[in-house]
Amino acid sequence: MILTVTLNVALDVTYQVDALVPGSAHRVRTVVERPGGKGLNVARVLHALGEPVIATGLIGGAAGTRARDLLETKHAFVEIAGESRRTVVVTDGSDATGFWEPGPEVSAEEWAEFVGRYTGLVAVARVVVLSGSLPRGVPVDAYAQLVGIARERDVPTVLDTSGEPLLRALAAGPDVIKPNAEELAEAMHAGRASESRNSNVRQGAADPGFPSGTEPAAPGPRTDTTRADLAPTDRPGVDGGARTADSTERPTDGETAADAGYRIATAGLAHIIECAEALRTAGARTVLASRGPDGMLAVTADGRWHAAPPAPVAGNPTGAGDSAVAAVARGLAYRKEWPSILADAVALSAAAVLAPEAGAFDQIAYRRFCHAVTSQEL
Repeated sequence: MILTVTLNVALDVTYQVDALVPGSAHRVRTVVERPGGKGLNVARVLHALGEPVIATGLIGGAAGTRARDLLETKHAFVEIAGESRRTVVVTDGSDATGFWEPGPEVSAEEWAEFVGRYTGLVAVARVVVLSGSLPRGVPVDAYAQLVGIARERDVPTVLDTSGEPLLRALAAGPDVIKPNAEELAEAMHAGRASESRNSNVRQGAADPGFPSGTEPAAPGPRTDTTRADLAPTDRPGVDGGARTADSTERPTDGETAADAGYRIATAGLAHIIECAEALRTAGARTVLASRGPDGMLAVTADGRWHAAPPAPVAGNPTGAGDSAVAAVARGLAYRKEWPSILADAVALSAAAVLAPEAGAFDQIAYRRFCHAVTSQEL
């Protein structure tokens, strides 16, 4: 059984209208509700693949109850007093506007109850997937705690988060982390910041020791699609080859996280490997770096591999990363080798781009991509 953890569950609500006009009343044509949160997307993909999966996390209120009732997989959530968040998207078919609620406040007692529930579930799990943001009240080292519990029981962990929760978790030794280019940039910045480094020392964590000249400006909000992901061939230097040292200059003070993510993505495989190795030095055993339509890079203790779709795939990239995580978790559960795991992750994420919503994938396209995608050792 694969266990997925979603601490900040959402009820995703999509309104479809004829035309979105700010300041006007709208007649909604259709309303679609589905369970949201990265870990639940992973669970839905695993369920569609026929893999045994249990989803756990924190839910509360009417929104949480509705999200749980819509979930097709087995689940073992902990009920909290606060109301789970809703994400509302209004779309007219050509554009979309989103509204993200802040989410619940979790008490110390509720967190302790979840840790107890999680510990019991880990005892019967083959792999644990930890995905997404943390709700208010949950300690910033929550993922470090959960990774540690799994490691004590020799259960592999796949961690897909960003910012401080990711940095705190590195010292606990997650088996796999899956940053995209922007998240790599965030980690490089935070790993170099003296305040974060001093905090890590106080917490007894290792200094990540990131290479110089790679830290961007302060990180912005997480997105699954960076500018490099959206249009990699529209900018110079995206050839997958190594760049010279002059091309990875220190960023300006005004550089955004998206700009820094683009800079890392376009620096070529050599620089991405350098960033990934820094995260491995900080504690991650394997770094699976997403390069958007240019595929993925696996940096492990045993080698480095790259895989990409045979051709650009147009569609909806939302949830492609969650599908990749599902493939990785399945590969670890069956003890496959990394070249096979990486190729499957790229094939499944490409098939997810062709699906209309996160947590789904085009099964016919997936079978086709499975034959077309291979991993190349670097």
